[in-house]
Amino acid sequence: MTDVPPTEPPFHRAKWPFYWIARVTGRYFQTMETALEPIGIDVPSYRVLMTLYEDHHVSVSAIADACVIKLSTATRIVQRMTADGLVVTRPSPRDRRVTEVSLTAKGETLRHQVKAIAESVLAQAFEGVSDAEREALNSLLAGVFGRLKG
Repeated sequence: MTDVPPTEPPFHRAKWPFYWIARVTGRYFQTMETALEPIGIDVPSYRVLMTLYEDHHVSVSAIADACVIKLSTATRIVQRMTADGLVVTRPSPRDRRVTEVSLTAKGETLRHQVKAIAESVLAQAFEGVSDAEREALNSLLAGVFGRLKG
């Protein structure tokens, strides 16, 4: 006898998109951990460095939002990176209650190294995938993310 009502179709995890999203995310983080280890950086710090790649002064809350982590977690990562000499913080000139983060020269050097590593992992993961397919995947995932953000 089965616990599933006979009117309910069977569940196949391999047909569940979030199963694959979780597996890809997990495998990506494992791959990045291994690739970043030789330069002494972890994945959370890598994610902050890549967020700072796009803007020179980024608030801690914007980092948390971009990395999809709690503000307290972003704060701890930034504090650790400050202690490591990778970033500095300052009050925002527009709102002194907001803390902005920017790279030091050491952080800037490391940012270029992690970007090269990330590009290598990206090339490995998307070997044989066309630019159009990758753009379609990005668009699809951005839409899913936006609908869940609510």
